[in-house]
Amino acid sequence: MADAHPLRLLTINTGSSSLKAARYVTDGPEGAVRRSFSATAERIGASGAGEGGGHLRVIGAAGESLLDVDGDYPDHAGALAALFAWMRTRGDDAVLDAVGHRVVHGGLHYREPQVVSDAMLAALRDLVPIDPDHLPQAIALIEAVTKAYPGLPQVACFDTAFHRHMPTVAQAYPLPPEYAAAGVMRYGFHGLSYEYIVGALGALGAADATAARGRVVIAHLGNGASMAAVRGGVGIETTMGFSPTGGIMMGTRTGDLDPGVLLYLLRARGMSVAEVSTLVNKGAGLCGVSGTSADMRDLLAAEATDPHAAAAVDLFCYTAKKALGALVAVLGGLDTLVFTGGIGEHAAPVRARITAGLDYLGLHVDAQRNAAHDGVISTDDSTVTVRVMPTNEDLMIAHHTAQLMQSA
Repeated sequence: MADAHPLRLLTINTGSSSLKAARYVTDGPEGAVRRSFSATAERIGASGAGEGGGHLRVIGAAGESLLDVDGDYPDHAGALAALFAWMRTRGDDAVLDAVGHRVVHGGLHYREPQVVSDAMLAALRDLVPIDPDHLPQAIALIEAVTKAYPGLPQVACFDTAFHRHMPTVAQAYPLPPEYAAAGVMRYGFHGLSYEYIVGALGALGAADATAARGRVVIAHLGNGASMAAVRGGVGIETTMGFSPTGGIMMGTRTGDLDPGVLLYLLRARGMSVAEVSTLVNKGAGLCGVSGTSADMRDLLAAEATDPHAAAAVDLFCYTAKKALGALVAVLGGLDTLVFTGGIGEHAAPVRARITAGLDYLGLHVDAQRNAAHDGVISTDDSTVTVRVMPTNEDLMIAHHTAQLMQSA
């Protein structure tokens, strides 16, 4: 149904020690939205934080600074409470119509955005053992919103939803059927980012949009990293699997790891399950290999003099290139390659190394365009178009939330 008034929406997107939020307003009944401000809270839970341990920043629609303060945020709910307190000083909270959340894991049952219910929260709590690094924060903030604003509708937007259209064979593990029935399967993640990029490709000029609807690989490279194969706008394969730990190497996560390594760590090294979980999720990847940093910027700056930093960068690019080749095989060729995410958008040397030697695909990157972070970094004679595109998960959350509220 049509809106009686524009919808005022708040989107919430949690990280392990950070929180992103944004306020959007709909421009009409079709779900078009515009952002009025965005907020970022960092260093949440910093030990012994006190004043200055955490940081909250709010940016207006025109890029102006609305708030820039240090504070003590012991958890994500504390950071959200600080944002709500600031919103109350402006009256922004009084006119909220709904809150949309990014929820990393939807499990077997949630294939599309849904209005939050008690039954959904119970199902999400059951999924916490699969994703203990993301789901607890998301659940906590859903509960914090309910406590602060009882009765305010909330929408959960699942990162796994985009991949639930993959062929059955792409979602399967080689295990007896009872494990699949219990939910042990390949889910895939970063779905809101992939959904945004697919939409942005479709909005290009006619010729470009037609090519983008063909065989596409999207590389979402950041602290969390994955890649997806998309044909005709539909995801058909991705690198992450049962949890966000799998796939290509990441900032602090291993990516795919021989199960025998885990058994060895448990049996021969005497590590506990908790210790192994900490290792593969927080002590591995770029951080573990380099021994110094999970930040690609730091490692690129240090690789000339630090062999461990160089090894970390090399391994990251190697695993990404290997995954790209596998996705191209599934697609039967490649028309468009898109780099997005913090590393994908800003690390030209990483893009160059991942695409080097792919001439046999007709893929050629222009060094100057790549160094300048142009929107298209492939050469004019490349048969594969290589793009650098910013993603916007929060905008997708806002769109889905608006659509559900307008259809209620």
